[in-house]
Amino acid sequence: MRVALYVESVLTKTMNNEVTDESGVRLALGLDGACFHCGLPVPAGFDARVRIDGEERAMCCHGCQAVAEAIIAAGHENFYRVRTEPSPSGQDLVPGFLREAEVYDVPEIQSQFVHSPDAQTREASLILEGITCAACVWLNEQYIAGLPGVRDVHVNYATQRALVRWDDSRIRLSEILQAIQKIGYRALPYNPDQQQEAHRRQRRQQQRRLAIAGLFGMQVMMLSISLYAGAWSGMEHDFEQFFRWLNLGLTLPVLLYSAVPFFQAAWRDLKRLRVAMDLPVSLAIAVAFGSSAVATLRGQGEIYFDSVVMFVFFLSASRYFESMARQRCAASVEKLVQSMPLMTTLLASDDDAGEAVAAARLAIGDQVLIRPGETVPADGEIESGQSDIDESLLSGESIPLARGPGDRLLGGSINVTNPLRMRVDAVGADTVMAEIQRTIERAQADKPPLARLADRVAAHFISIVLLIVTCVAAFWWWQEPSRWFEIALAVLIVSCPCALSLATPTAISAALGRMQGSGLLVKQAAALEKMNHVTHVVFDKTGTLTLGKPRLEKIVCDSAFEATQCLRLAASLELHSEHPLARALVREAGDIEAGDVTQIANVAGGGLSARIDGQQYFIGSSDFIAASSEARIPSDWLDGIADDAVTAVVLARADCAMAMFTFADRLRDDAHALIDRLRQMGKSIVLMTGDRLASAARVADATGISDYRAQMSPQEKMQAVQALQADGACVLMVGDGINDAPVLSNADVSIAMGGASSLAKTSADIVLIANQLQAVAAAIDMSARTQSIIRQNMAWALMYNFGAIPAAAMGLVAPWLAAIGMSVSSLIVVLNAMRLIR
Repeated sequence: MRVALYVESVLTKTMNNEVTDESGVRLALGLDGACFHCGLPVPAGFDARVRIDGEERAMCCHGCQAVAEAIIAAGHENFYRVRTEPSPSGQDLVPGFLREAEVYDVPEIQSQFVHSPDAQTREASLILEGITCAACVWLNEQYIAGLPGVRDVHVNYATQRALVRWDDSRIRLSEILQAIQKIGYRALPYNPDQQQEAHRRQRRQQQRRLAIAGLFGMQVMMLSISLYAGAWSGMEHDFEQFFRWLNLGLTLPVLLYSAVPFFQAAWRDLKRLRVAMDLPVSLAIAVAFGSSAVATLRGQGEIYFDSVVMFVFFLSASRYFESMARQRCAASVEKLVQSMPLMTTLLASDDDAGEAVAAARLAIGDQVLIRPGETVPADGEIESGQSDIDESLLSGESIPLARGPGDRLLGGSINVTNPLRMRVDAVGADTVMAEIQRTIERAQADKPPLARLADRVAAHFISIVLLIVTCVAAFWWWQEPSRWFEIALAVLIVSCPCALSLATPTAISAALGRMQGSGLLVKQAAALEKMNHVTHVVFDKTGTLTLGKPRLEKIVCDSAFEATQCLRLAASLELHSEHPLARALVREAGDIEAGDVTQIANVAGGGLSARIDGQQYFIGSSDFIAASSEARIPSDWLDGIADDAVTAVVLARADCAMAMFTFADRLRDDAHALIDRLRQMGKSIVLMTGDRLASAARVADATGISDYRAQMSPQEKMQAVQALQADGACVLMVGDGINDAPVLSNADVSIAMGGASSLAKTSADIVLIANQLQAVAAAIDMSARTQSIIRQNMAWALMYNFGAIPAAAMGLVAPWLAAIGMSVSSLIVVLNAMRLIR
């Protein structure tokens, strides 16, 4: 249409003889590299041409190409011979939304919200405006998934966001956004501010529609009561007709404003040849109003204006409260994203005071200053400074953790005590915060078997309902013609399967939000269902039941040396090693004044030697000391570690052993309490570790586990789990998330203790990002509660529909009562699911 209007305008100028010298114009517009239509430069690599005056003319964009082709097709080629100036660019004819969408194809813009798992694949979270019911979710998923190049799409009904994965070499993000626009929805890349604004806009609009329906509905109900009383006691025809017309006038604002979303959704589905939830709703409203309007015009017959306004009011109220509940369920994700700061202090040099910049402008390698009380703007490593870091929002760990040089900081955590200088190593969509957000969204959009069953039932239910309504109408038309319309209308209203479609997604969203707040990040929603059937819980030892960090237990010294002196020397040597035992020893020594360490020689798997202030020292295993020096380790030292449950490191000079440091992996504080809790829940506990038998026995005795197995490879663990499954067990595996990847992926359900930093690597169903083992028992308990809530919701929804539809079909339910019943049934389902977040 805009192209046609433009062509008309330029041709009008031609007809009005607004011309100049033909040759001058053609010389000006026919230069190489310029668009023949508008005169702007043709982008490099762009090739769009139109045949004009027998020659192929270059165009700078598809808009100019379309306009030029329209002019030639209209037979007005003379326009290009007589025009006086370059024509407006075809870009002016591109709708604003399309120009806005194309901005999101710019790599610099995409870096803030698009994740790139590999060279071609892109993944982004999109805000979807216009989602009103589960049918909208189904339509968007089916339509977007059918676009060439789209690999996967999940729409989260609770957050009204779509997680889309596509092949960037086959389809652009702007094309996906435009395709969604074509089916009547609006999509934008997820931004917390835009999401909040969209929520506020939706909330205000819902409140206005609800207020109009309530205000005019009350007036209609008062007039309807007068009509009912008049029918009982008698009323003059003129007064009755006056009240009918008043009802008609008062119902019109409700129909034309408050009920618009139902009609829009129904029309959108019909255009796609689909029968969805809003179709029976819109049909009931339209038919009831149309019949009542005809009766009013004729001056006789039943009117249902009261049923129309009550239906619209109660359904609008139900959807408003449902929307508020969905936003509350999604609050955990929103809270994560909104915790990221808008501004940060960028440092240019060591002595630089810093410059305040937008956090979104940070790049890998930048150095930032994080003052006490400020939020970490991106992921990175501490360059200098020591402070306590509050990671409660990410992990649920309430106690701030000490961090110093070399330690990693996660965006969204809070610096508590001292200033820190951090080097950025991940920004935008590559941060752990973004990965957590994507994981939660993926889990909320994922549908367990019970949810998929509910969706299939609801999809066919509407068609069955329409068939039932037709049969009921036909029966009562034949049986009692005066009541057929009222009864058919009641059946149509009462049978909307809103409660059935909401039964599962609301419960899952509430459960996932609650679990995230407890430090449990669910990657697959199906795990919630499987967890309820677990019979055996298998634990890894190192990093799971224990902290996974060796801790110095004891120092045994030769009588000629002091413990503090030996610790200082050992830490000076171990500063040059990356071994976990070396880091534990340095950490125990604290701030030390290292001597002049030279001639460092590191032997993999053994130890290291070096000179400190000119004296040769050795540190490492007893075998390394024996092979590298003439020192002899006292036998009583070795007897102390004969049980093989601890690890020893020996410090020696060339001629004598100076000290022995023993290390042990400390048991987590809540490990024993967790095992006791799992036993109370009737679970069988198994410990499987690749560590030595003595070490496994030590942990098993401390926690009360009777079934423990040591020196197992990951393959052997996997085979042991498969053997349990072959005997009918449902196995929950709790491991470190990376080393135990084979057994985690083969267990029925798995929880990784890898922490947030290993989130993208783990193959587990759930990641425990808090340092609280009790969350494992909480996950099992939440699974049981969630399944119970889902079953209650499904039972209520089915009971309501199977009870209300026959009652309405028998003429026992008036249309206004059907409107209340249908709305209340949906609200009950939502409120029941909300119990999970308390």
